[in-house]
Amino acid sequence: MNPETLPYRPCVGIMLINRDGLIWVGNRIQEVDTGSALTWQMPQGGIDDGESAEEAAMRELLEETGIAKARIVGETSDWLTYDLPPHLVGVALKGKYRGQKQKWFAMRFTGEDNDIDIAADDHQEFSEWTWVPVEELLELIVPFKRGVYERIVRELGPLAVPGE
Repeated sequence: MNPETLPYRPCVGIMLINRDGLIWVGNRIQEVDTGSALTWQMPQGGIDDGESAEEAAMRELLEETGIAKARIVGETSDWLTYDLPPHLVGVALKGKYRGQKQKWFAMRFTGEDNDIDIAADDHQEFSEWTWVPVEELLELIVPFKRGVYERIVRELGPLAVPGE
């Protein structure tokens, strides 16, 4: 399968920042072997038909983490893309996409840790979660997404400071 004939899946991603300035990451339940032991990521997901990127970000955050207590405080200046590695093209993302085109949002978490429920949705995405300093984020991420995460850290990372 030639990946260049496939489109990018339109998605959103969320850098969720708590009052201590730490970033939420979840350990992704692997449906497909990525070839990497690094399985942590921030919440992300597809944009439904008729849905704005902002609406999709709030919905994905709720579906993947159970979090409804958050507000958008920033977004990337542009859409960011990544390509799947060759062994995942035609397998991951239901086999329909070459990778993802993502709009990323920084959100401030206004709730408490007990508001987080990674099993809230019928299709659980994460097996566990934690808060990490922004400086540690890149070392947790699967290599083929690292370029996107570098941009996220550069653009949204300065918002990861203590506060409400």
